[in-house]
Amino acid sequence: MKSLKKTLQRLAQFYDERKTGEDGRFGFRRSSDLMTLYQSLDAMLENGIISYKKSIFLDLGCADGRVNIFFSYVTRLSIGIEIDEWSLEEYKTLLAEASSLLKREGLILPPNNIYLYHGDAFDPLIYKKIKSDTGIGIEDFDIFYTYLFMYKEFGDILREKGKEGTIFMIYGTGDIIPHLEGFLHINEASFPKNMAIYRKL
Repeated sequence: MKSLKKTLQRLAQFYDERKTGEDGRFGFRRSSDLMTLYQSLDAMLENGIISYKKSIFLDLGCADGRVNIFFSYVTRLSIGIEIDEWSLEEYKTLLAEASSLLKREGLILPPNNIYLYHGDAFDPLIYKKIKSDTGIGIEDFDIFYTYLFMYKEFGDILREKGKEGTIFMIYGTGDIIPHLEGFLHINEASFPKNMAIYRKL
């Protein structure tokens, strides 16, 4: 576990140093801070938010796949959907750079459990493609992750199709905790300060 934590810390540093276009109020590129996730990972594991190597994870807007790579180390499958093809195209380049760095430093390379898709996360056809490739349907995912924008619309989908007890992580909430009908906000002081975590009722 010590080697895993060192790997994830180094991975977080690598990606957090590579945020392009963050100018203006919202920024051209809105990227999750992996160090924030790293600092709260133990709490998420201890509180059953993530079941180590058992949970199936889906990022609804994965951009360059950095969150998928991070969570691939602690989940069974790490799947992402991204509508912007140019953003998703950066995944392989950054993954190669990160893997080279991890290898040089004797750390753990990313697992082969990552599946990223170019498409619209609101399109049912993308979920048919995912199920065809992985055997996993939308009702099988244990954890859903998204940036703050469009969280209500994604919440509607999960309320209708997600299984009971599924986790919904919303990054970028700050001090404002949105209310989501049909979901219980899980309040734990050691969880990320910039992310709200919910469990479907």
